[in-house]
Amino acid sequence: MGHAGLQYARGAYRADLVRQQWEAQQARSAVATARERAANGVAFASRKVAIGAPVARLSIPRIRLDEIVVEGVGDDELNAGPGHLPGSALPGMPGNAVISAHRDRHFSHLDVLQLGDTIRTETGQSSGVWVIVGRRIIDRDAPALFKSAEPLLTLTTCWPVRYFGSAPDRLILTAKPVVPATASRGAVGTT
Repeated sequence: MGHAGLQYARGAYRADLVRQQWEAQQARSAVATARERAANGVAFASRKVAIGAPVARLSIPRIRLDEIVVEGVGDDELNAGPGHLPGSALPGMPGNAVISAHRDRHFSHLDVLQLGDTIRTETGQSSGVWVIVGRRIIDRDAPALFKSAEPLLTLTTCWPVRYFGSAPDRLILTAKPVVPATASRGAVGTT
């Protein structure tokens, strides 16, 4: 019990830290974009993102979720917040953006989402609104992720959400942009 409480406390501390890093990163990005545009008349491309660094903001109004997404899906990253699968697209960029989180932490209410619910994302490059178009439950060992030329957002967590022990399945939600993502502050690029 004490170990679990300590893990939650570490996760809460890390979540606060990545939220502060996200806000500082957004401010630096705005300054860097303005400088680059002034110097060259073009926006800068993003650099490779370090594991554990904040990469996006994820909001789901229906379940009152507002989290900072970190790069990586290891234990430390998923304890701090939802994790962006390295190598997948960032939300709003062409390709499948995959974000995972623990069912007993950040995605504890993902099970109530239905087709048609909306999701909001914000990265250093874009912001957008997504609509859930697919919901499926699969065996934990079944292949679930796929590539896409079009922007897609995939949220994953263990299933059932309210299950004691190691969950046998996975909940996969797929969303498409309501409208194409808008560039934020004129920046473009990929990680």
